[in-house]
Amino acid sequence: MAEHPDGPPELAEVLELAAEAGSALDCRVVCEVRCGPRVFPVHVLTLGNPDPAVPAVGVFGGVHGLERIGAEVALSCLRSLVSRLRWDDSLHRMLDGIRLVFMPLVNPGGLWRGTRANPQGVDLMRNSPVESEHGPPWLLGGQRIGPGLPWYRGVAGAPMEAEAQALCDVVERELMPHAFALCIDCHSGFGLTDRLWFPHAHTARPVEHLPELHALGTLLDQTLLHHRYVFEPQSLQYLSHGDLWDHLYLRSLDAGGGVLLPLTLEMGSWLWVKKNPRQMFSRHGIFNPLIEHRRQRVLRRHVGLLDFLMRAAYSHGRWRPSGPDRPALRERALARWYRQRPGR
Repeated sequence: MAEHPDGPPELAEVLELAAEAGSALDCRVVCEVRCGPRVFPVHVLTLGNPDPAVPAVGVFGGVHGLERIGAEVALSCLRSLVSRLRWDDSLHRMLDGIRLVFMPLVNPGGLWRGTRANPQGVDLMRNSPVESEHGPPWLLGGQRIGPGLPWYRGVAGAPMEAEAQALCDVVERELMPHAFALCIDCHSGFGLTDRLWFPHAHTARPVEHLPELHALGTLLDQTLLHHRYVFEPQSLQYLSHGDLWDHLYLRSLDAGGGVLLPLTLEMGSWLWVKKNPRQMFSRHGIFNPLIEHRRQRVLRRHVGLLDFLMRAAYSHGRWRPSGPDRPALRERALARWYRQRPGR
């Protein structure tokens, strides 16, 4: 995708989709980010029923500027919804009973510069005040040495970066008030396998809503037959400081009330490099499918996942475990994800 002279091309697509959807889609700027002489807006786009009694789904992308495919997945899902608004009665009925929130370009400055971090050199996914309870991997788990090294957390005690704070504000304002909410944050990273991670990232301790996540994972297996996702806690792979979704999940527990289930889609980019080894010589190619037919295949597959999550949230009353069912599901989840690990 060629660079736009005034900013990332994905930014222009956000405005085009907002214009096409008209009054059905609310588009507003939640913060602005300076990148050299340019100032880029960060948008949130919402549609559906704002009533806190209905479930909600949040779709996020572009947190890391090198991982353009995450922003493209979020935008592709939004594009499909906007197109369906013209003709799909079933979508309009669903929108009466659900709230959808999109923040597809969290880090437009990073996308413009082609960097994982924002223009200040801060890794937004290491920027929250959450500290790991164990020793995370050096550098990878977040560092405060300086922005010249990767995974920089920012200055200790400083406010969160504007983009990270905007994401948190959107989740707290648009999703936490709802009785049930799912979030998915779209990334690409190392590995051959597509993974769906849920908290925690700062500790190996199981989350409070483990029964709900086990039920959702089972529903995924039963619905998207032969899917390629590994559904697991992030702590199975590595621990880190400053994870935004741990921060928001812990805040939702403190607030009480509704259920917030954050997920991270980690697309396995090694598969693209394996099929096209020349991508190793392009930093964009390490994290994004460069050949067009592979890019289209990736978008189709993951947009199907996002559609599943929206339907699962809309119908959460049919599959969410009730009080008597939760202890048994929690035991199954502990056996599946935690007890097989020595030392845990």
